[in-house]
Amino acid sequence: MRKNLGVNAYMYPMPVLIIAAYDKDGKPDAMNAAWGSISSADKISMCLSPGHKTVKNILETKAFTVSFGDAAHVAECDYVGIVSANDVPDKFERAGFHALKSEFVNAPLIAELPMALECRLLSYDEESHCMTGQIVNVCADESIVTGDGGIDVAKLAPIAYDPVNHYYHVLGDKVGNAFADGEKLK
Repeated sequence: MRKNLGVNAYMYPMPVLIIAAYDKDGKPDAMNAAWGSISSADKISMCLSPGHKTVKNILETKAFTVSFGDAAHVAECDYVGIVSANDVPDKFERAGFHALKSEFVNAPLIAELPMALECRLLSYDEESHCMTGQIVNVCADESIVTGDGGIDVAKLAPIAYDPVNHYYHVLGDKVGNAFADGEKLK
């Protein structure tokens, strides 16, 4: 029997996205966001409230990066989500993050997080808080890139947010083959 849980933002897996941008003076900032997803082949959409310093920076610079939180940096990723740069201007540095300049957009890559989307701001709706960016490049540290140019998910070890229990979980084991395992049911 199922139990009704009401209207809640419960979705699994909920990625841990670390959004980074420069301010007008070129100082890096980052925030943790869980409400985001690929919205078309070259676009990402996220729900980000306008009070975040990172959102203000993105609206000013028109660029951002989206790194994936990983198991090796849970504390750092959580920190940039629970501390506001409006109150702690050096939170990026306090998290132990180091900025690398993106080759494609005016936004920082986080050296410690091995994979990122480099994005140009397309739109931001102040009412719904929906931000959409165009992905202009995906970059990954060589340590997680496979021989054929793919991503080794086990080496990336991306984390997901559990919105019910407020835990972080690392992505688990492979359980099947996409676009193949369902063939037996045809």
